[in-house]
Amino acid sequence: MNELIFLVEEAPEGGYTARALGESVFTQAETLEELRRNVRDAVQCHFDEGKAPKIIRLHFVREEVLAS
Repeated sequence: MNELIFLVEEAPEGGYTARALGESVFTQAETLEELRRNVRDAVQCHFDEGKAPKIIRLHFVREEVLAS
């Protein structure tokens, strides 16, 4: 695997959540800087040595609700 994509969303209680697509990797953090560190750490913990993806992509999703 060369690339792993994380779906990043704002958590309702504040901060951010990130979950990998196609893998059971999930993390959360209060700031984006902390989230980036946590994502790297979670990927290192999830994959065996030498098997981790070379690229980690963060895909930010933001939902807005507009009242009519």
